[in-house]
Amino acid sequence: LLTLFPQQSGLYEYKIFGGLADCPPKLCADVYMDLDFRKEWDQYVKELYEETYDGEKVIYWEVKYPFPLSNRDMDVDGRKIWVVLAKSVAVPQCPEKPGVIRVKSYKQSLVIESDGKAGSKVYMYYFDNPGGMIPSWLVNWAAK
Repeated sequence: LLTLFPQQSGLYEYKIFGGLADCPPKLCADVYMDLDFRKEWDQYVKELYEETYDGEKVIYWEVKYPFPLSNRDMDVDGRKIWVVLAKSVAVPQCPEKPGVIRVKSYKQSLVIESDGKAGSKVYMYYFDNPGGMIPSWLVNWAAK
């Protein structure tokens, strides 16, 4: 799926969907983040390594561009994180109950990463419309 990047650059941003039937998620993420292995299969990698600057891991990546263009490089935040994406769905096998209002508009994005010690850092983006006759000002007040 190609969509124009929201800024006025005229460039595309990419969304890629796929499946790997015989590759568990942890293995897939480990292979993707294995910089030495990437140098073997990615023909466009010229230089790729991880460094720590001021306690933050950074990946340096130089990408080969064809002549007469100059190579490009970037510093990438290469943290391993866990992402949970959730949204409301309609499932016929789970019918609405009498006297209970079904939330039909719900979405959540949750990101969890190590805090570098024994704990976790967490980011959440969340929205739900509880439905019914509750005024939006009251819903927003209760959410604060």
